[in-house]
Amino acid sequence: MGRRAAAGGTKATTAPVTRVVAYVRVSTDKQADEGVSLDAQKAQLAAYASLYSLEIVEVVVDAGESAKSLARPGLARAMAMLATGHADGLLVTKLDRLTRSVRDLGELIAGPFAKAALLSVSEQIDTRSAAGRLVLNVLASVSQWEREAIGERTSVAMQHMRASGEYTGGRVPYGWTLTEGGKLREVDGEQGTIARAKSLREAGLSLAKVATALAAEGRHARNGREFFPQQIANMTA
Repeated sequence: MGRRAAAGGTKATTAPVTRVVAYVRVSTDKQADEGVSLDAQKAQLAAYASLYSLEIVEVVVDAGESAKSLARPGLARAMAMLATGHADGLLVTKLDRLTRSVRDLGELIAGPFAKAALLSVSEQIDTRSAAGRLVLNVLASVSQWEREAIGERTSVAMQHMRASGEYTGGRVPYGWTLTEGGKLREVDGEQGTIARAKSLREAGLSLAKVATALAAEGRHARNGREFFPQQIANMTA
């Protein structure tokens, strides 16, 4: 009886196979020597696919391509395969093989990976599940926070350097001149214009109206012309 029940019972089901594009990338010969060669990535992806019911429909390669931009021939082909339904997801060894840009990752999450799956071996990301999508979004948020925190620290450091009379590079800002020793020194006349612009802004005038008012008072930019609104914004920030 037990044998008949087993023979005529419900058939065992297997997990559905997800068709993926295996995407591999190296930007320099040095990377190939540091364990992220194309062959090493291919082997890692093949092993991962065999463990997690993935069918690699094609291996797409970008050799000598930087992750700073999404404009890569191999990546474009992989995205096209996802868009046309030739694959259900993209498989990478690590997210930085796909992109190093938080902004670009955000665009990919909102774009092609809103429907297609993204799987990363190193970070153990699999957006076929809610948990995988959560991990990806957390990583993106943390990366964005880190980027903004670095920007804030840099901005504070630059402000301190300028306040200390240190030259921070680029064009010398209005209100200052550069000494022979490489230090910033205030220009009295320009500092007076900055102070006047700030007082007009505090009085409620728009940037454009401040520029017009300064011109009426004979206060002009270094080229002798009326200030642009953006210049007023920079000097009154």
